[in-house]
Amino acid sequence: MKRSEDCGAPGPAAAGANTPVATGDTAQGFVTAGAAYLLWGLVLPFFMKALDHINPVEIVAHRILWAVPAGAVILIWLGRTADLMTALKSPKVVAMAAVTATIISINWGVYVYAIASNQALEASLGYYINPLISVLMGVFLLGEKPSRLQWVAIALAGLAVIILTVFAGKLPWISLVLAFSFATYGYLRKTLPIGPSQGFLLEVIILTPIALVLIGWFIAQGDNHFLAGSNFDTWMLVAAGPVTAIPLVLFAFGAKGLRLATIGLMQYSVPTLVLLIAVFFFGEPFAGPQIVAFALIWIALAIYTSTLLRRPKAA
Repeated sequence: MKRSEDCGAPGPAAAGANTPVATGDTAQGFVTAGAAYLLWGLVLPFFMKALDHINPVEIVAHRILWAVPAGAVILIWLGRTADLMTALKSPKVVAMAAVTATIISINWGVYVYAIASNQALEASLGYYINPLISVLMGVFLLGEKPSRLQWVAIALAGLAVIILTVFAGKLPWISLVLAFSFATYGYLRKTLPIGPSQGFLLEVIILTPIALVLIGWFIAQGDNHFLAGSNFDTWMLVAAGPVTAIPLVLFAFGAKGLRLATIGLMQYSVPTLVLLIAVFFFGEPFAGPQIVAFALIWIALAIYTSTLLRRPKAA
């Protein structure tokens, strides 16, 4: 979740990327952003787990398709449709949105796969290390100079990945793909000259033709679950759109009433909830190397967060 977000979860950082920076915390900001984090961290894992018998690609295709009407209703309610129409007339903006849309769709797909394949712990790890990946991106892409403590945090995160790779016998690719894709999405989304709600709808509109092709392919293969499976599957696939759109908009509004430091602390609630759900509800193993690796990540994040809180108020 970058320094400021879907979760697979979705996109907190990007959702609030164009919102004004608050100088103080408001109760409305806490409630609204908190509701978004609860949807991402508590509702989304169970929602996706209920669809674990469906191909993740089909889920993402329907997530995109049904996010269009959900996003349109929200944008009409906000009275910001003119901004979207202006963006659609700009080839440059559409091209930029196509890139961010592609990246976030990859993030969604990997997250859905992680939940369906009983690897929610890896998904949780990915969103824990995401802020540290963002620091690295700042170094290589923006020429930023992290403090010594931030370098220590990055080194600890790297050590955690090495431990998981050695003891599990494989690279935790789910964690890395989620972290890098979301950090990249957040970085590029900041350059998109359009608001959070309008940008989200623009992205899913761009992805819709591909989603329709994929849904058509599943129908042709006789492997589709929409209208062909149970009523539960059909309605859950439709609900995937609002479940994707609503927390993004809630976060965008909440971010306006919160300081960036507060958002930075609250964002850790999402991977923490996913971690608890993975262990206590999904029954994923959490012992030995996993405990050591996550402990290193938590220490790294504590160090990283302390550097943010020490920054002067003006910064």
